[in-house]
Amino acid sequence: MVEGRGQDRSLEPITTEDLQTLAKFARAHRERWFRFEKPTGVYEDRFICSALCQGAALHYVDGVNGVKDFDIYEFYADVPDVTIPYRAHWCYDFGSSKFGNQVKARLHSEYEGRRIDLFVRALKAGVDSNPVECVQNYLRQAKTTTATLLATKPVVLLEPNDLLGTIAWPPCPPDS
Repeated sequence: MVEGRGQDRSLEPITTEDLQTLAKFARAHRERWFRFEKPTGVYEDRFICSALCQGAALHYVDGVNGVKDFDIYEFYADVPDVTIPYRAHWCYDFGSSKFGNQVKARLHSEYEGRRIDLFVRALKAGVDSNPVECVQNYLRQAKTTTATLLATKPVVLLEPNDLLGTIAWPPCPPDS
């Protein structure tokens, strides 16, 4: 655990197994979201990918940043004239783990471990679009505050399963 900037961060490495656990949280979130919260039903079959973003994604890549919390974004192919509320946000508890817990989470007795913040976004893309390209196009365009902020750190795919751990952002330079 490292103390810094008023937050405690875990320096434990994020492994493939940890990414798989985060992907399970994303899948469980979608099941609850579409079953109980009844968002606009048109998005249920428009899932493109889920990704670890912000500081935890940076830590996955550099091993130095530390993990304060986990930010997961789910990306969906947009439907014209049907919006996903851009402030939609859910919090989950990673649970007891090697990452410990964070000061803010300890203030809420329901949290045992690091907080998971989950957000959803609709991207201008087709349902069968390449997830890496979709994320890269979204971040290159950076027309929203969210896209601008996400573009400052790596984005690591959690789903689809065959892309688990793929660093979608920043784009890898072509082989020389």
